[in-house]
Amino acid sequence: MTPSHTARWTAGWLLAAAWALSFPLLSSQPAHRLWGWCAAAGYLAAAAATALGRRREALAAALLGAVAIPLLYLVLTGRGQSEVGVIERSGRLLLETGRPYVDQPAGVGEYTPYLPATALLGVPRALLGGGSADGHHWTVRLLGDARMWCAAAFFGATWAGRRLLGAAPSPLLPLLVASPVVALPLAVSGVDLPLAGLCCLALAAASSGRPAASGAALAAACALKWTAVPAVAVAAALLAARAGGRAALRCALVTLLGTAALVLPALLLQPAQLWQQVFAFPTGRGQVPTPASSPLPGHLLAQLGPWGWYLTTGLLLLGGLGVASSLLVRPPRTLVAAADRLALGLTLAFLLAPAGRFGYLALPLLLAVWARSAAPAAGPVASRVVARSRGWVSGRPRTGSPGR
Repeated sequence: MTPSHTARWTAGWLLAAAWALSFPLLSSQPAHRLWGWCAAAGYLAAAAATALGRRREALAAALLGAVAIPLLYLVLTGRGQSEVGVIERSGRLLLETGRPYVDQPAGVGEYTPYLPATALLGVPRALLGGGSADGHHWTVRLLGDARMWCAAAFFGATWAGRRLLGAAPSPLLPLLVASPVVALPLAVSGVDLPLAGLCCLALAAASSGRPAASGAALAAACALKWTAVPAVAVAAALLAARAGGRAALRCALVTLLGTAALVLPALLLQPAQLWQQVFAFPTGRGQVPTPASSPLPGHLLAQLGPWGWYLTTGLLLLGGLGVASSLLVRPPRTLVAAADRLALGLTLAFLLAPAGRFGYLALPLLLAVWARSAAPAAGPVASRVVARSRGWVSGRPRTGSPGR
């Protein structure tokens, strides 16, 4: 490991620490503030260990400070973002009434802006002890918390994707988990991780020529959040380029039937609530305002009035059409290319959406990094990234760059 590489990795950990410190300084959410203090300490320790040439110890410090300590503390104390309680309430309602949504929500706290399959992640809490962690044994708190099941879905899906590809262990994976991209949502909410994992699995299955498996993963993702819909087009385009139109059509059909099976019962039982809570509310057209109000371009335009909302919606549709056209003109032929195209589409969608959060942008970054960790042979640039991270973790100097 050369001095310049050591300096870059040290600077990276310091940047992560600065990012983590912004949460206790700027955020009003207790869970974010706690994560920020713990993660900043872990990243600073990682920077110090890297500067001393102890790179494995640096990674351990980052994982401990940014993931293990805040996750366990928040789970065992029953604290976290409101999304955790929303998922667990939805699971309880599904188990008790067969309906995942509150029929007449009194305020924003009773809205569930997720599709029905998300409720399944909250069922363990209902089975193990209701909607509160107070007074429960620590094992019940761990096994019932929705974050643990979100994490299990994420890691299970990404592991399955790597198995389909026959990918060797990659040093990028623990670095990705230790980074704020995964560590923050893992500790405080977990809600977007299953979606990310299923999108990774769907692209991996499409890349390996398995249309039915890709469609099943896409159906599960689309039944969690409707933001997974762009992944269907990308996976179909990848399959069409690698295995022909019939494989792409099979994938789309499995996706459609699987999504319908998971969503249709709630649609029949609570059509008005599903529309209001899952579609109108997150886009800023619901009966109550959404708390997702980061100052992204789409939100700023939507705040200018009705014409601003229609303008940003039009720009969003144009962006979607542009990405869709690129899939027809130049379809992706590798896992990395497909992940990059999906990341581009999601980035445009999150930037131009009438309501959104900065945290949503972690999903495109996660897709791009995971694809490179699972398919390091996809190109010289990806190979060099993986080789450098492998040298960083092992602490052994490299004598050359693969792919040259």
